[in-house]
Amino acid sequence: MVLAKHTDEEIIKGCKAGKRYFQNQLYEKYKRSLFSVCLRYAVNMQEAEDILQESFCKIFTHIGDYKGQGSFEGWLKRIVINSTLSYLKQNKKDPLRYNNVEKIEHVAEEEVEDEDDIFSNLSPQQCQTILKFIQELPVGYRTVFNLYVFEGYSHQQIAQILQISENTSKSQLSKARRHLKNKILQWMEKGITTNKPNSSY
Repeated sequence: MVLAKHTDEEIIKGCKAGKRYFQNQLYEKYKRSLFSVCLRYAVNMQEAEDILQESFCKIFTHIGDYKGQGSFEGWLKRIVINSTLSYLKQNKKDPLRYNNVEKIEHVAEEEVEDEDDIFSNLSPQQCQTILKFIQELPVGYRTVFNLYVFEGYSHQQIAQILQISENTSKSQLSKARRHLKNKILQWMEKGITTNKPNSSY
């Protein structure tokens, strides 16, 4: 589909009017960035696609709630995160016993920290490998890791969102990082071994 050059304001106005054309424009413009969010929380492509579909249903249903305050993409992203947490809860993949997962509040842009973005200096192939490691994390580790590292929530905010203690959030993050570090080190060592030149002639 060829994406016409419409501003977010035009797309939002058209979606609020229920026009399918502008709904398609919104979907085409943001599907890739929002799907990448889904992938980080899901265990595979199919689950991520299910979450994305549910997310867009909620986006089109609640587009009228967007008041133009703050980043529109940030608003879309919060709906995706809410949909993800709801999906985990509904599918009983919630060892942390999430409650009230529909109500992630706005986090100011200045509160979001990017320094922990482990994808920033990696090649696409390396990103895919790291993403696979994240998907393989136990769901509790994976959820807290994503909320803290990529979404920029504090442990206090995560504790409120997931209805857990701050210490539990910190513990889950620490275990997730340790697990990922071990996976990455094993992957790097394997690569070094595989690429080691043959010393026998």
